[in-house]
Amino acid sequence: MASRNGRRGSERRQHPRVDARLSMRVEGPPADGQIAHIVTESQNISASGVYCTSSHFLAPLSKVALTIVLPRFQGAGRQELVKCEGIVVRCEPAAKRGDRRFELACAFSDLDAKRRELIQQFVTWRNLQALRAAAAPRRTSRPKPAARPAARATKKRAVVARPKRAAARGAATPAARPKVARRKAARRPAAR
Repeated sequence: MASRNGRRGSERRQHPRVDARLSMRVEGPPADGQIAHIVTESQNISASGVYCTSSHFLAPLSKVALTIVLPRFQGAGRQELVKCEGIVVRCEPAAKRGDRRFELACAFSDLDAKRRELIQQFVTWRNLQALRAAAAPRRTSRPKPAARPAARATKKRAVVARPKRAAARGAATPAARPKVARRKAARRPAAR
């Protein structure tokens, strides 16, 4: 099956993308004209853009200011704050019924080479972490302790269960009779 760009089975994205929940802020003009300050979390990111949820509708092709917090990772010695401008590519209502949030896709418009390279390093590092985790042998849980012999456990249950069954049928044991008599006396109306 050929895609729009003529290549078979290829993706239109120029940069690899990684699922990442990063703290971020989006500032832009929503439909009502006032500047929206949206604090949210990214769903995925690449060197060309970011995908997140928004509490406000932002018109496609509108300019927004983005601030993304990149965590400390192997390529960066410390946590980095990436500030840049972006363009809203898509803003659609969330798929969940009754949810008033919007799915927001933004393309970076003025990301300098240093910051783009930093995001690319983060994406590569995160993808490598995912590959390592998938390739690592799964640890098995500790072996369960040996079970007791079934006959022994059954005898204990049977001994404990018999008095309960007898009480449930209404046949009170001799030790329980005084309690039954007291309950019956409490239920009787007082004599005048």
